[in-house]
Amino acid sequence: MMINKRLVGSVPESKRHVAASVALQWVGLLANVVMILAVCRLLDALLANAATPSDLVLTACVAAISVGVRAACTVGSTRASYLASSAVKRALRHRIYEKLLHLGPSYRERAMTSEVVQVAVEGVDQLETYFGAYLPQLFYAMLAPLTLFCVLATIDLPAATVLLVCVPLIPVAIAAVQTWAKRLLSRYWGQYTELGDTFLENLQGLTTLKIYQADEFKQREMNEESERFRRITMRVLTMQLNSITIMDLVAYGGAAAGMGVALAQVAAGALGPGGCLAVILLAADYFIPMRQLGSFFHVAMNGMAASDKIFRLLDADEPPAGGEKFPARADVTVRDLSFSYDGEREVLRGVSLDVPAGGFVAVVGESGCGKSTLASILMGRARGYAGEVLVGDAELADLDAADLLAHMTYVGHESYLFKGTVRENLLMGAPDADDAALWAALERVRLADFLRGERGLDTPLAERASNLSGGQRQRLALARALLHDTPVYLFDEATSNVDMESEDAIMAAIRALAAEAGRTVLLISHRLANVADADEIFVMKRGRVAEHGRHERLLAVGGAYARLWRTQRELETLGEEVA
Repeated sequence: MMINKRLVGSVPESKRHVAASVALQWVGLLANVVMILAVCRLLDALLANAATPSDLVLTACVAAISVGVRAACTVGSTRASYLASSAVKRALRHRIYEKLLHLGPSYRERAMTSEVVQVAVEGVDQLETYFGAYLPQLFYAMLAPLTLFCVLATIDLPAATVLLVCVPLIPVAIAAVQTWAKRLLSRYWGQYTELGDTFLENLQGLTTLKIYQADEFKQREMNEESERFRRITMRVLTMQLNSITIMDLVAYGGAAAGMGVALAQVAAGALGPGGCLAVILLAADYFIPMRQLGSFFHVAMNGMAASDKIFRLLDADEPPAGGEKFPARADVTVRDLSFSYDGEREVLRGVSLDVPAGGFVAVVGESGCGKSTLASILMGRARGYAGEVLVGDAELADLDAADLLAHMTYVGHESYLFKGTVRENLLMGAPDADDAALWAALERVRLADFLRGERGLDTPLAERASNLSGGQRQRLALARALLHDTPVYLFDEATSNVDMESEDAIMAAIRALAAEAGRTVLLISHRLANVADADEIFVMKRGRVAEHGRHERLLAVGGAYARLWRTQRELETLGEEVA
């Protein structure tokens, strides 16, 4: 009956709340039985002209107390169900969050961001209903018919037996559609995830789609996915309605069969009017719990499908916990490094390079040559590489992920800035920094004067700091990185798509950082003018290191670097020559 032991065991706190909900529903059922039996007893007395005023008062008191008990039990059961569902939401979302932390920067290799969001939000909400409604109803639906059979067996055993025999027909009907429903709901969740991924991607790239007039094409593509999702949703609804119809026929047919037996017993003189009324009134309570369980069945199936995705994420392989500490000497050695995203096409092929501790090393090359993939590997975001990547004497894959990020700072071409204030974003790099340190970092990236003209450190930032220019956003991200104060810095196209003023400010800050004693800087750039003063330049071509050396030597060799340098210089001076 769809009890996933692992799922229930993953939230042990919910068990007592589920048990409390079942117990309170059962007490409410007993109160209802007592009230009905009291009314039926009074009916027999009235028909026999043996009722007294005290019988009327007693029955009224019993009915009032029973109603009060049932009301209290209903409130208590609802509260217990709420606590069970709250415990599930809190525990599972905490486990998902902890899992993402353990996976570290490489979590995207295991799951798409949209899938993680859907699992953590919609998926957990489905399990909230599973724990708060389905599980309590499941146990109550098994307990209620047995309790009623024990009561009615003392009044009319044949009718009680017929009712009890008919009750299992509802779970039989549920089981009949369970296998088909499970496959259907698994496809439903898969389609839902794909639609969510497409929607998130289109939303994030909406500006780009508008610029290239590709929004109509993406709209058609999303309409097609929406139509597929609509069709499978209608199939799910059709399945639910059909199964509910079957359960209604079983429930009403079973209750009618029990009532018919009771009426036959009355006609045969084997049962009195009061006993017959008791059977008729309690017959519905035989089937209502199981009927409600049937209505929760589809929620449970959704919850089970969601739990499969949750456990798939929770079961993803993690980097070794408690790895080696970041070495004191932060030189980086790469030997015969190869990497492929899909296991077929190699993005990196036998890359070897050295970044000495305290050195300023650059990696350049045309777009698509593997520069950013190399950066992802060095920051631990891409794993599964072949070859050696050593930091000091330790293999990169063996380092503790948290310790690696505490000693290496990455600045990409589109660093994320959060909605809030300038101060809040800067304090992420150094939570204990005072205002003087924050302003010093802003001075280093030449952003302090602009912010003084605004609201200083309390200048508000919109989502992704969209109220700043691209260059200002990148300089603010660099200021945050400088506050992080780590021995190793990795800049991946940090000056891409910024204005000349911002590029000059960023490169000045990077060169000053590289000049500090004991600071290791790896600069990845497409613009060769920015790397000319690096201690060593590695030129990549088609996933390999084509050549390396200092700027002057590479120009003298006349290889790939020299050709790129001449091409860029010609483009940069073209406007000057025309003028």
